[in-house]
Amino acid sequence: MNISIGAIFASMKVLVADKISPKGVAYLRQQPGFEVIEAYGSSPEKVLELVRDVHAIAVRSETKITAEVIAAAPLLKVVGRAGVGVDNVDVEAATERGVIVMNTPSGNTIATAELTFTHLLCGARPVPQAAASMKAGQWDRKSFSGIELFRKTLGIVGLGRIGSEVAKRAQAFGMRVVAYDPYLAPSRAKAMQIEAVTLDELLAQSDYITVHMPLTEGTKYMINDAAFAKCKKGLRIFNCARGGIIEEKALLAALKSGKVAAAGLDVFEDEPLAADSEFRKLPNVVLTPHLGASTAEAQESVGIEVAEQIADVLAGGVIRNAVNMPSIDAAALKILGPYLDLGAKLGTLVQQISPAQISSLRITYWGKITDLDSNSVTRSIQRGWLRRISGEEVNFVNAPIQLERLGVKIEVIKSTDDVDYTELIAIDAVAADGSIHSAKGTLIGKSAKPRIVEINGREVEADAAGKLLLIENHDEPGMIGYVGTLLGTDGVNIANMSLSRQQAGETALMVINLDSEPGETVRKELKSHRAIKLAKFVQL
Repeated sequence: MNISIGAIFASMKVLVADKISPKGVAYLRQQPGFEVIEAYGSSPEKVLELVRDVHAIAVRSETKITAEVIAAAPLLKVVGRAGVGVDNVDVEAATERGVIVMNTPSGNTIATAELTFTHLLCGARPVPQAAASMKAGQWDRKSFSGIELFRKTLGIVGLGRIGSEVAKRAQAFGMRVVAYDPYLAPSRAKAMQIEAVTLDELLAQSDYITVHMPLTEGTKYMINDAAFAKCKKGLRIFNCARGGIIEEKALLAALKSGKVAAAGLDVFEDEPLAADSEFRKLPNVVLTPHLGASTAEAQESVGIEVAEQIADVLAGGVIRNAVNMPSIDAAALKILGPYLDLGAKLGTLVQQISPAQISSLRITYWGKITDLDSNSVTRSIQRGWLRRISGEEVNFVNAPIQLERLGVKIEVIKSTDDVDYTELIAIDAVAADGSIHSAKGTLIGKSAKPRIVEINGREVEADAAGKLLLIENHDEPGMIGYVGTLLGTDGVNIANMSLSRQQAGETALMVINLDSEPGETVRKELKSHRAIKLAKFVQL
């Protein structure tokens, strides 16, 4: 199953604003219908001119994709960053416009992990300082004594892709590895033979510390004066992640006091590092100019990766590594695809049977979906709800914002209650008057075919596809024949019919799958029939 991101254009224009791997550019040029513009080093004014008719932009870190740039690009669908961070992209403005922002987080994993370990080794053995003294004509063995990594404790703050790779290398050197990561599953840590600890425990136990967290409000200055106070004297600390995770003022003080014996920094709070920075004057600090991804292999990898991701999105395919929506890789999509399809159809169905204005959408999941990426399914439901309201402008990126603007609150529940189906999704639309309009759906068979199993509290059995006619009527003889005859006279064939009622003689529900849409005359006659309370044509 592919995720459609709007209309597929006959010709797609891609602006490569920063220099990426030639193989990545070549890949884009090979795509049918793609026009590729290489415009490296363009001024902000030139970028505004170039983006007027582009569908995608590829950048590294030089070109700034501001709100102004996004507003000047009405056809823009995706911005791809060949690298990890997206500091040069206004993600909020992009999300507002429904523009996908993607990065390439895995392309530089090995390069950054290896640079981190290089810093780790240089912190243990002052090789750069010794090399500099040799080139200055000296032979000074006594000044460059170091310590070993063997049997020392390495504390890794953030055990994602890069942190995990650093851990493997540390274990190969015979180090004990402890890690702090608030999202780390204990089972994963155990499988990697890593001890999961609290941050305070990590600070107290570690001989070496390396940080691998994103820079957020929660991680900024997480290593500060108070953190250093909890550390061993003689600590060695390294940052190849993001400047600002370690408070530079606090680190300088710890280096000068001897609390920290050595440090290695590839990233800084302000880049480039000021020429008069105190770090440049300290002999026990190794500095590199943000070289984390600066290997030939990494640059080629991220260039090709961002080109492939852009091509996939413009072709209506898989969205990968999006920073402003749940990312779905090919393996996950294979599993999630049927749920995404079911969710979108249920969202569309409930929207059509609900009043125009609702106050909230309550989404409940049962079964395996509770252990999968239900966030993606939730967005699919939201997109399905808005499809007939917002048309092609709505997508997985901007659907939550559009619903928020409509004043619709979203509540998601993962239930463990017993139900009649192993997989079940329920959507309840709550109107302002408190009335609830709902539908439930499941997946049937090896093909995971989406089925509707309940509408407005009544059990049904209907294909979640194509054209549906919903009829609520007083339960009395002859109604099925009447509806069938009326549709037949209009040339509308019934593909399937599901009947439901709670008690004889009360209200019954017909859910009819149709091969074609009934005409206006038939719809009016159905609605005017004395026994029919509701006749609603639904298009899925």
